[in-house]
Amino acid sequence: MTKDNPTVAIADYGIGNLGSLVNALQHQGARVVVTADGKELVEADGMVLPGNGAFAACKTAMENLSIPRWVGQRVAGGRPVLAVCIGHQMLFEASTEFGAHEGMGEWPGTAEKLRSKTVPHLGWSEVRPAHDSHLFAGIEDERFYFAHSYAVLDWNFTQENESMFPPQVSWASYGGDFIAAVENGPLTGVQFHPELSGTAGLTLLNNWLGTL
Repeated sequence: MTKDNPTVAIADYGIGNLGSLVNALQHQGARVVVTADGKELVEADGMVLPGNGAFAACKTAMENLSIPRWVGQRVAGGRPVLAVCIGHQMLFEASTEFGAHEGMGEWPGTAEKLRSKTVPHLGWSEVRPAHDSHLFAGIEDERFYFAHSYAVLDWNFTQENESMFPPQVSWASYGGDFIAAVENGPLTGVQFHPELSGTAGLTLLNNWLGTL
């Protein structure tokens, strides 16, 4: 890590059990705060945006506590954010889960139902990391734990500023390809659960903490 015992604020909006995520981050040396307080979320070395359950319910709960506002402030200030599962989907433009719902619009794309005949996707799948991915350094051929029925299936990013590095996109497959992770400067999203992905997940969290 570039900083000893960085402070990581996990956004708490009342949905999902955050215990495994707290334990995994603490295991990697982070000081973890579970909070909905805007000041704590903005000022922490890193912020984690978790997500479990349905997109619409998570979105409503997040908006009631101004969580998207704090995410936006961090991104604008170049401060790291890691989004997990539904949190990852929330960073895109929209979701079609049980209706049409707007996301935060940080990245282009819509979360759609997986193309497999059997959903949800519950279990371990290999991720194909982006070239020169920092997030997957040392775990390029590993499998990660997924628990989802929806994902972003396409990537149509237009580079407006050629001097900037384009986002790095990693993929996985379940009935077809879907986006498993995006690394975009301070903003990182993963569709899988690193906290439930054993040694590979801990290594990935450590790689992210090393950017703080």
